[in-house]
Amino acid sequence: MPPEKPQWRELFAEVVTTGACTGCAACVVTCPYDVLAYDDADGVYRPFHVAEDGGADDCTHGQRGCTLCTRACPRFRAWEPDIDQHLFGRVRAEDEVAGISREVVLARATDPELLAAGQDGGLVSALLVYALEHDVIDAALVSYLEGDGTTWKAIPGVARTRAEVLASAGSRYTYSANTLAYSEALAGGAERLGLVGMGCQASAPGAMSARKAGKVARRFQLTVGLLCSKTFDDAIFPELFEARYGLVRAEIVKMNIKGVFQVWMRDGSYHEVPLKEARDWTREGCMKCPDFAAEHADISAGGIGAFGDWTLTLVRTDKGADLLAAMAADEAIETRPVSDDPGVLPLLEKLSKVSRKRGPGTTRRMIPVGTG
Repeated sequence: MPPEKPQWRELFAEVVTTGACTGCAACVVTCPYDVLAYDDADGVYRPFHVAEDGGADDCTHGQRGCTLCTRACPRFRAWEPDIDQHLFGRVRAEDEVAGISREVVLARATDPELLAAGQDGGLVSALLVYALEHDVIDAALVSYLEGDGTTWKAIPGVARTRAEVLASAGSRYTYSANTLAYSEALAGGAERLGLVGMGCQASAPGAMSARKAGKVARRFQLTVGLLCSKTFDDAIFPELFEARYGLVRAEIVKMNIKGVFQVWMRDGSYHEVPLKEARDWTREGCMKCPDFAAEHADISAGGIGAFGDWTLTLVRTDKGADLLAAMAADEAIETRPVSDDPGVLPLLEKLSKVSRKRGPGTTRRMIPVGTG
């Protein structure tokens, strides 16, 4: 019997229609035939197959042997052990609930502008600016706020300069499939890409590389993961913040999550919204996601812990370690031991365990990494 060649048909049946799909769009950007598209209307955030080529649940190119979409998907079958083995040479231990890391520190940008513009220490902004200015990457796939920012709708985009990194700084709590900026980056001449995204997106380059998903995989040179427990549908603004609390979306100037939704308004007022009230607006793709800590990034970063102006930083790969060391040597960042905040690692473990419990799990059923 010839080896199985899972294609869109299997991806649709096993991931897209089961709630396991996070909407990362890795399958869309990897498809060489442009028969996969993306639906981000009305809180859907899912790929779909164009009707002209086999209908919703099958693909004529897949029938002829193309498997790229399944090889790019960071939620298809044995995705976690596949990527672990490729990146780290081993599968994470059961007690490594936040994934495999080689070092954990607290870090922040030393540049006052990056520190002020960024979230909880500005480390991610500092990483991107340094990588761009030191010839590590040509461009980064990030998220921006749509238009003048008052809609608070996150959209994918490309950052090629310090100014563009600053424009993209700050957290979003609605979803943006940053990988969708891939074509824009290439059209602008970029070949070496950085990707910033939550765990669902941060696992995509590793999945592509582990399963040999062609030139798309080779273009990703840096992956920065964001700690994330969930994201929310855009409807949370009119239906929760405005309807229950009178917080008009266009008047919100900053948001954060520190056990509650923290909301700062244009008039200078500050408000808190209990997270439990936001559950009904959780994206479907987040409900089965087991990865709080962006376990397959080169560097994972998040604003948890006692110090609001420092970033919890998990260094995972050699590439991440080399970059952080170079930045520290050049005084682009400052670091301090994670032991300075005794509660942050227990909190990381607690939040990671919560996410692990809701994950669907994976089988050990590997997929072939042949061409297609």
